[in-house]
Amino acid sequence: VQLQASGGGLVQAGGSLRLSCAASESIYMIIAMGWYRQAPGNQREMVAEITGGDNIAYSDSVKGRFTISRNGAKNTVYLQMNSLNPEDTGVYFCKLRHKTTLFRSPVDAWGQGTLVTVSS
Repeated sequence: VQLQASGGGLVQAGGSLRLSCAASESIYMIIAMGWYRQAPGNQREMVAEITGGDNIAYSDSVKGRFTISRNGAKNTVYLQMNSLNPEDTGVYFCKLRHKTTLFRSPVDAWGQGTLVTVSS
């Protein structure tokens, strides 16, 4: 499975962006889809995650500003980012945890990353 992320760019502080990530093929079983980001010099961190049952988790730093959603029929996950600030700058990666058959262990797939730059 390949993931194609899009929607990054340059935005001023206080602005908004919407990221999208689509899987290249149908998925047997989605465990979770999520967004991670990596700022220069920092480790990759989870931003938001949505499970196949639509349970959602956010990092404390984005709660109330970011919204994750998914379109199950299109195997696509979105991240609506509002009230952006310079600390949100980084490369955003989408991640898919899925199963290829019922009895196999879950596997992870990562998108190529999309750059988000927030200017002050």
